[in-house]
Amino acid sequence: MSVRTLPPFDPTDPLGIDDLLSPEDLAVRDTVRRWAADRVLPYVADWYERGELPGIRDLARELGSIGALGMSLEGYGCAGASAVQYGLACLELEAADSGIRSLVSVQGSLAMYAIHRYGSEEQKQQWLPAMAAGEAIGCFGLTEPDHGSDPAGMRTTAKREGSDWVLTGRKMWITNGSVAAVAVVWAQTDEGIRGFVVPTDTPGFAAPEIHHKWSLRASVTSELVMDQVRLPATAALPEVIGLRGPLSCLSHARYGIVWGSMGAARSSFETALEYAKTREQFGKPIGGFQLTQAKLADMAVELHKGVLLAHHLGRRMDVGRLRPEQVSFGKLNNVREAIEICRTARTILGANGISLEYPVMRHATNLESVLTYEGTVEMHQLVLGKALTGLDAFR
Repeated sequence: MSVRTLPPFDPTDPLGIDDLLSPEDLAVRDTVRRWAADRVLPYVADWYERGELPGIRDLARELGSIGALGMSLEGYGCAGASAVQYGLACLELEAADSGIRSLVSVQGSLAMYAIHRYGSEEQKQQWLPAMAAGEAIGCFGLTEPDHGSDPAGMRTTAKREGSDWVLTGRKMWITNGSVAAVAVVWAQTDEGIRGFVVPTDTPGFAAPEIHHKWSLRASVTSELVMDQVRLPATAALPEVIGLRGPLSCLSHARYGIVWGSMGAARSSFETALEYAKTREQFGKPIGGFQLTQAKLADMAVELHKGVLLAHHLGRRMDVGRLRPEQVSFGKLNNVREAIEICRTARTILGANGISLEYPVMRHATNLESVLTYEGTVEMHQLVLGKALTGLDAFR
């Protein structure tokens, strides 16, 4: 009987998850990781401190050039990557900063996905190739100042005037809004909730940027204001009426968050691990103390459990078997655990944990936004609660 030699233990991949990835998967991951290391990590602390994302259009074009925009969509210049490959890209982008992953998620999983799935061929041809290349940035208008978790109550309306639509209302907390060339806006109509593809240079449309944020500071966040915006009949997304449209887009974007949140967690864990091996107190590295090792062990367990969960959901998406409730399962668990990992990493770094010289506090504050956007903790708990009991507790 031959004796197999076990591979060495890898602290960066303690469960051997990389063995589940194909060479193509690894190539996608490594490409995005290199891009983020070159174009984001050297600058993002300064962007965050200044509360801006300079050169966002250049960054979008670069992301388009590596196939990261709408990467899991087919045709129209999109990469046609697998769901797992898209997830790996989200993880690497959020390991740099949640704001960068949000840029990609909103572009690909919300704006482009809505047009790709529900748009006319004319709408697809007009917008998707430019968006895939990063030449046109998109945004997604669903949340309103008074309606977040209950989008059915939205007050934005689209009324018919002859063959045109006239769009009026406001949307809030819209990523990419102030730099977008096109907005996918959802509104109440006499037929039900419908989506509209709105060029942002249309008269009556404005997108003032939101300032004074303490989270997602390296990200463009805006309000959308529509004052009698007149659109042709062809602006409406023809293939969906009702909340099923925007909610399916959100489910696709939430899937990316399941992966992305583990990127923020990984960055914080790796920072804490390296710090614990070099920071000395009481005559030895703090990583040699039992309490610190307990923290590191717990962080590693939750981090790699989360990556395994993301990978499992990705494989289900790739074979068309991923349910929205399973996406809620992933977002609820992974964002919650990512925040806890960041907070624990902060304690290992001590006072240095609040410094932008390290990424931990930046990730922790970013995740406070990720925790509640695209479905709060409570909403995902209720989605799972309904699935488990068969009883609707939303109202």
